[in-house]
Amino acid sequence: TIRLTSPPALAALPPWLCRARAAVEPEAGNRLTVVLGAQWGDEGKGKVVDLLAMDADLVCRCQGGNNAGHTVVVDAIEYDFHLLPSGVLNRRATSFIGNGVVIHLPGLFEEAEKNLKKGPGLEGWESRTVISDRAHIVFDFHQAVDGIQEQQRQQQDGKNLGTTKKGIGPVYASKASRTGLRICDLLADFGQFSKKFEALAQQYKATYPALTIDTEAELQQLKVYAEKIRPLVKDGVYFMHQALHGPPKKILVEGANAALLDIDFGTYPFVTSSNCTVGGVCTGLGVPPRYIGKVYGVVKAYTTRVGVGTFPTEQDNEIGELLQSRGREFGVTTGRKRRCGWLDLVLVRYAHMINGFSALALTKLDILDTFPEIKVGVEYCLDGKPIPYFPANQELLNRVSVRYETLPGWQRSTEQARGFADLPPQAQGYVRFVEQHLGVPVKWVGVGKFRESIIKVF
Repeated sequence: TIRLTSPPALAALPPWLCRARAAVEPEAGNRLTVVLGAQWGDEGKGKVVDLLAMDADLVCRCQGGNNAGHTVVVDAIEYDFHLLPSGVLNRRATSFIGNGVVIHLPGLFEEAEKNLKKGPGLEGWESRTVISDRAHIVFDFHQAVDGIQEQQRQQQDGKNLGTTKKGIGPVYASKASRTGLRICDLLADFGQFSKKFEALAQQYKATYPALTIDTEAELQQLKVYAEKIRPLVKDGVYFMHQALHGPPKKILVEGANAALLDIDFGTYPFVTSSNCTVGGVCTGLGVPPRYIGKVYGVVKAYTTRVGVGTFPTEQDNEIGELLQSRGREFGVTTGRKRRCGWLDLVLVRYAHMINGFSALALTKLDILDTFPEIKVGVEYCLDGKPIPYFPANQELLNRVSVRYETLPGWQRSTEQARGFADLPPQAQGYVRFVEQHLGVPVKWVGVGKFRESIIKVF
């Protein structure tokens, strides 16, 4: 019998056991800084990512597709991103699109072209972009099916899910049913890829007889895109492993969508089709959980939602209209008008339970500048009794009443503030109230649409 506590015995241990014991200890290596939406999306994640990406070496997308929309303003030029990480504007950083992302290749190149026409920020983007070979491909017929499914829901139930019709749900369904095709398939034997593509197209045509697919034309288009992306594609798992274990790097992960749109934890079924909470970082990039470092939650100073679904603090009145007009609340991807309401801290606390935020970024505080008083949702009640959880069932969530705290407004502009002390006392009090109620510090406050309007609190 070997006594593991004795030093001579330890020296006699076989090498494999020494390695196994060492693996239990905290491992050296780079850590991921993660930025996630804490509400229903549109919180201003792109601005926070852009700020952190300024000194990042690697910026990653781990889930979703071009249903996401991030706006970044640099040198008075407004760039819109859907598939590319917002950090692609940093020419010293590499942008990585991970295996958890679903890629519509025409959409990727159209996005790049549109942004190139706006300004010089995206010049040379291909030379600093890497795509995982395990990422699934969104085909044109996935997008067509997305539209057909929405139409069917409207006809059958009188309501739809409010999807972006970008094919995201259908392609994740193909992935889950193991009929999807990946980037690695496209770049391998094109003859084999073509056969699989035709089989998948036939399945969809059998299910949706009204669907028309020009198989030959789409395959020809895909053949062209295959050569365009070939230089960008790498084995994503090995790429991330090298990034974690190589020289010191600052690695940033940009979450798309948000916690309340997560396929498991969101307000189902009015959600997206991927995991946009912290667990999606590991599965969407192929990295071990131990390498997750700081996790920052982005929270808008009020609440918005695109499309249908329960919204407990919604203000379907002049307050909501004022928030909508002052905040210019229109979807980046769809152009749809966003529904608006007061900040819901029950919802944000739920997002914190799942993600374990290290700190928060509180954005668009300036939109509240004109309000004489501001309400904040702090508790849900069901049948007159307070509940300590966020209901999973939509019918229950529809029945909750919200208890609000009313805080004084500041009624003067905060847009020129460049330090926390520059904010009016009431605005500072609003930030502190959020911190105290959630038990999470606010690290940044946003008071405008430009990079310099993000105030660092600590």
